[in-house]
Amino acid sequence: MSSPHQSVPPAKSSHTAPEGSDTGGGSAATVIRIPRLAFLGVFILFMCVFFMFVGWPIGLWWLLLIPVAVTVWVLRTQTTVSESGLDLRTVFGSRHLDWSQLKGVRIPKRGYVRADLIDGTEMKLPAVSYDRVRDLALASQGRIPDPYAVPPAAPKSDEAATEDSTDDVAEADTDGTATDSPATSDGGEDTTK
Repeated sequence: MSSPHQSVPPAKSSHTAPEGSDTGGGSAATVIRIPRLAFLGVFILFMCVFFMFVGWPIGLWWLLLIPVAVTVWVLRTQTTVSESGLDLRTVFGSRHLDWSQLKGVRIPKRGYVRADLIDGTEMKLPAVSYDRVRDLALASQGRIPDPYAVPPAAPKSDEAATEDSTDDVAEADTDGTATDSPATSDGGEDTTK
């Protein structure tokens, strides 16, 4: 029995993505970009440059190009992770790396994560900083291991557990805290009564 207030799934419409498309149920490429919060920094930079420009417009007009250049950098710099590999895009160029070319990744102290290639070179992964390595690992679907993952603990077998318990008893006997025989004096008589 259903009530008139029961929710019903929406009907398919022209706005619903088809099955198997990149936006629908299929596996889509993941794009790692510079965080959009960087535009706040661009705005602050623009305000600083604008006040200097207003002071001497003829001589400092070129300062307005700095926020434009930073905006282009924020919009263009990205790493796309897909089934075919990594697509690296910077301000001045782009490059595709197949998964077969990738040997591993290196996380430097500063800067972007670097991809170690089979030919011995390394490539900087644009927009993939230390805090985005987990996103990169998840998007690669296991091709790049997650460095933050805790390895599963190996279950102890019954034999190893019994060896551990016998080692504990032997250690207790050697330090004199637990003994099986009653305390005796030098004559061999039992003094505990």
